[in-house]
Amino acid sequence: MTLPPTPALAEVLATLSVVQIPMRVRFRNVMVREAALIRGPKGWGEFAPFPEYDDPESSRWLAAAIEAGWLGWPDPVRGSVPVNATVPAVPASEVAGILARYDGCATAKVKVAEAGQRSQDDVDRVAAVRAVMGSQARIRVDANGGWAVDEAVDALRRLSAYNLEYAEQPCATVEDLAALRVALAHNGIGVLVAADESIRRSSDPIRVVRQEAADVIVVKVAPLGGVRSALAIAQECGLPTVVSSALDTSAGIRAGLALAAVLPELPFACGLGTVELLTGDVTDDSLVPLAGSIALRNLDVDGDLLERWRAPASREQWWRERIVRCHALLAR
Repeated sequence: MTLPPTPALAEVLATLSVVQIPMRVRFRNVMVREAALIRGPKGWGEFAPFPEYDDPESSRWLAAAIEAGWLGWPDPVRGSVPVNATVPAVPASEVAGILARYDGCATAKVKVAEAGQRSQDDVDRVAAVRAVMGSQARIRVDANGGWAVDEAVDALRRLSAYNLEYAEQPCATVEDLAALRVALAHNGIGVLVAADESIRRSSDPIRVVRQEAADVIVVKVAPLGGVRSALAIAQECGLPTVVSSALDTSAGIRAGLALAAVLPELPFACGLGTVELLTGDVTDDSLVPLAGSIALRNLDVDGDLLERWRAPASREQWWRERIVRCHALLAR
C-alpha cells in the first residue's frame, strides 16, 4: 500500500482554515461542528476528530487529511455512490421534515438508544420512518454501542417489525457483538449486526472477524488513516462494507466517496449524506444526494464560505496546536 508522504509541519499549517458550522439538529451531542481544512497540491483535506479524542487517535485523522491533500485518490470503479438518509434521535413528529432534505434516498439510518430516551421513542421514530418512506425502503438503526446484550435483543425484537436492514454497533464491545449475534439467532430475530466503532476505534479491527462479531462492517476514512488504509482493512475483513462519515463538511465527504468508489463491491447504501445535517458548507457545490446518490466530482472549497464560517481565533489556535502534536506523531 502506498502511504501518503508527511509534508513539513509549516506546509500543513500554511493553508489552515478552521470553521464552525451549526447543526440543524443535535447529533452525537453536537450542535456546532468544528473542522480544520488544509490544502495540498492534490486538493483539500479535512481534519476534524471530535474534541474528546486523544492525540494518537486523532493523528490518524491528520494522516487522512494529508492523503487527500498530498497524494490524492485511487482510481474509481464507479462514478456515483448511493447514500442513505440519516435520522437523528428526534421525536417521531420531526422525521418527515428531516427525510425531506434527502433527495431520492431509498435507505435511512435511524439513531436509537439515545441517552435519556425510552425504547418506545426508538420504536416510534423507526415507525415514522417506515410510514414516510414506504414498504420498499431499507431501514437500518444505529445504537452507537448503547445497549447491553439483553437490551439489544429486546429492542431489536421490537424494531424488527419494521424490517430492518441491519443494526449498527448495537453493543459496545466485540465480545458483546458476538454474543448478540448468537442471541438473535437463538431468538429467531433476523437482524444483521454491523460493526462501526469496533472497527474505526480499535487497534485491532480484524478482531471483529476473528470473533464472528459482525455480518457487516462500517468504515470511515478519517478515523482509519485515509482511503488506502481503510480499503486495506475492508479487504482484510472480507465482509460486506458500508462507507460512512463523521459529520464532515464536503471536504471530508469527498474522501468517503473516494473510498466507496474504489471498493470492488458496494452492496449497501453508504452513510455519506450527512452534509444535510449542517446548516452550511465550505463549497457552493455541496456533496449531497441527488436521486439517492452522490456523483464523484472534484471539490472546490470557497474562500468566502471559509471566511463566513471561520472559527474564533482561540479555537483556531486550539486546532493549530492539535495539528502540531498529531504531526509530531506521524513524523516519528
